[in-house]
Amino acid sequence: MKLVVVSAGLSVPSSTRLLGDRLAAAVGSRTPVEVQVVELRELAVEIAHHLTNGFPGRGLAAAIDAVTSADGLVVVTPVFSASYSGLFKSFFDVLDKDVLTGMPVLIAATGGTARHSLVLDHALRPLFAHLRAVVVPTGVYAASEDWGAQGLNGRIERAAAELAGLMAGRPAKKAAQPEVVPFEERLAALRPAG
Repeated sequence: MKLVVVSAGLSVPSSTRLLGDRLAAAVGSRTPVEVQVVELRELAVEIAHHLTNGFPGRGLAAAIDAVTSADGLVVVTPVFSASYSGLFKSFFDVLDKDVLTGMPVLIAATGGTARHSLVLDHALRPLFAHLRAVVVPTGVYAASEDWGAQGLNGRIERAAAELAGLMAGRPAKKAAQPEVVPFEERLAALRPAG
């Protein structure tokens, strides 16, 4: 199976790319995948040209082919102005509107503070819902203080398991559900016999 990581990190090295790599490795530890990384930083000019002239350059065309032929995506953006980066959004704007329909997608973001973690549910999740992708339940946000912290690894592992399950055509394991006893039965059990 083919897993494509779309990274919108701008610096080298990039914490955004690092998070994408860690997520891809965690998916690969659960199911055999061929990983390809699309660095949007390298395609910024081609994305802008495509938006203005309607034709992708060679690098952008290859990136679009990689994304559309993937069995699953890991998409990672830095947070700018409490949302995804313009470069990230521009890349998904140049895709044909139906190419991500049914595609399993793991959403992730990086930022300087934990206060921006809602970007996952208020910006990324709606974007990919609009594109009719199947977004895994667990998104991964990494603030500066999360690197090296215990909680980040747990979120990475949980999200990777969910994506690997979708890519393999099986749902992720559900947590054990407590037994539900109807109220009337519970009340009857409390009444004295007789």
